[in-house]
Amino acid sequence: MTSPLPPESVWDYPRPPRVEPVAHLIEIHTQDRCIARTQGAYRVLETSHPPVYYLPPQDIQMQYLCQNPRHSFCEWKGQAHYYDLHLGSQVIREVAWGYAQPTAAFRVLQDYLAFYAQKFERCLVAGEVVTPQPGEFYGGWITANLVGPFKGQPGSWGW
Repeated sequence: MTSPLPPESVWDYPRPPRVEPVAHLIEIHTQDRCIARTQGAYRVLETSHPPVYYLPPQDIQMQYLCQNPRHSFCEWKGQAHYYDLHLGSQVIREVAWGYAQPTAAFRVLQDYLAFYAQKFERCLVAGEVVTPQPGEFYGGWITANLVGPFKGQPGSWGW
């Protein structure tokens, strides 16, 4: 499969991670609904991880999302909170996360949400359907232009 995106190695990404704007169209679809569609996303790049895309709330169908009580802490971005997806009587737990008060280096991500690709039927970057980052803990999106190996694969926990 070819990608409309230029080649990148996740091993060239920095640590600590950096955030950068994304000009490509980002889409999230499930059950014949477009949950999000934007050209105003950011991505976070970190050594050994595929990019994590953060979408602005104004481009997300927020009526389907409800914040749940779960929180976690990222040494780089601060305290994250999680969202469940509500589609009629169906609830899909912890499909997204975001930072209400990110650290100064990641302030642009305030109130933006990142989504776990494995929880949706289709997530796309520039029209390309992504593969979720391996492992249930991580939320990176893999496109055909990326070279790994990727954190999250068996045996990679200690990287």
